[in-house]
Amino acid sequence: MNDEFDVIVIGGGPAGENVAGRCADGGLEVALVERELVGGECSYWGCIPSKTLIRPGDALAAARRVPGAAEAVTGRIDVAAAFAQRDYMVSDWTDTGQARWLESKSIALVRGRGRLAGDHVVDAEADDGSMRTLRARKAVVLATGTGPAIPPIDGLRDLAPWDNRVVTSTKELPGRLLVLGGGAIGAEMAQAFRRLGCEDVTIVEALDRLLANEEPFAGEQVRAAFETEGISVVVGARMTAARRDGADGPVVATLEDGRELTADEILVAVGRRPNTGDLGLDRVGLADKSGRYLDVDDQLRVKGAEGDWLYAVGDCNGRALLTHMGKYQGRLCGDVVLGKDVADVADHGIVPRVTFTDPQVCAVGLTEQQARDQGLDVRTVAYGTGDVPGAYTLGTGVSGTSQLVVDGRRRVIVGATFTGPGVQELLHSATIAIAGAVTLDELWHAVPAFPTVSEVWLHLLEAYGL
Repeated sequence: MNDEFDVIVIGGGPAGENVAGRCADGGLEVALVERELVGGECSYWGCIPSKTLIRPGDALAAARRVPGAAEAVTGRIDVAAAFAQRDYMVSDWTDTGQARWLESKSIALVRGRGRLAGDHVVDAEADDGSMRTLRARKAVVLATGTGPAIPPIDGLRDLAPWDNRVVTSTKELPGRLLVLGGGAIGAEMAQAFRRLGCEDVTIVEALDRLLANEEPFAGEQVRAAFETEGISVVVGARMTAARRDGADGPVVATLEDGRELTADEILVAVGRRPNTGDLGLDRVGLADKSGRYLDVDDQLRVKGAEGDWLYAVGDCNGRALLTHMGKYQGRLCGDVVLGKDVADVADHGIVPRVTFTDPQVCAVGLTEQQARDQGLDVRTVAYGTGDVPGAYTLGTGVSGTSQLVVDGRRRVIVGATFTGPGVQELLHSATIAIAGAVTLDELWHAVPAFPTVSEVWLHLLEAYGL
């Protein structure tokens, strides 16, 4: 077996696959080392299964907004069918299809745990303990992603809490679910499981609002929607202890004010940690980076590594913990390795993100506060997402907020947020406007079709004074 390649990629998630594919398409000989499933966290325990579980509740909510269709919604979600569709979407947690894709690109798949063993050298340890040493002529790319962070709360780790992997792969619907963390994962799964049929769902967030990294109005609108659906929202509260009463008994969580919350299961969704603690970084002079996010330059080269051979893409570099951004970095990294003069631009203020709650929270670029913190002279304009004819046609009760953050000096958008049901497809137009630095005067001639929700763009520009 060949043990020398042009490029070796450690980690077969979306970021690693994109590096490998880009390099292979450019004529390089590539090996990809993966210890679990090719396709990574997103394909099997993240975006794909979670959005599949969200979809049944979204479809019913959309139908209930439409007179005539609402009357046809008379039953409950078939949870077994929803779980079966989830299983189908993750290929029953097998990666045969993904492995075939690698084969079609002539990318060598090496099953095992990859570790750096020196400059340009990777050891791949198989499950049976056998070791294979690989050498890279040009580059090694680290694409090892992140894992769930479990906070140091007394008793929490001992009660086997759910994390993103468990919640997206469960075969059972708990009667009561307690969610620790009000970010995207926690919020999405709280609503999804409530709509699937959980009798009681409570979400606990230490900060003063849900989705704290987005505009304040976004978190407040999600909270109001949750409470309308019977989800209990506790913000500004820290959990200090947790226990399980009996081997299979309920979970009891204690908050700092002495309150106790009881549930059948607890989902911990308070953040992620980089999978860099067992990568052999000490073998290449980067011992101080072990277990930390890997700093990279705009060509995705790992800072502190001598020579231009070591790269890191995706979540493990901490730039933007989003699948699409990891894929973007993977494409860029592949181009750099192929000798092209390219650099990462999008991670510097043009990161699009969608939280698939109902209402959805879709944003790109900077929030108003982030823009002001950077010293920009900004003006913010907003308009009701539901206050356009296109939204009226979707049914009753369609609401939300569309907001632009505008750099007044350059007359360009630096941030945008859209909230409302099913508004994710509004986001890319804002991403294009920010990435292309399109001025408001130029955007005035981008005419939105009638009657679509995208007509909200016209009203936002009018609110600015055009």
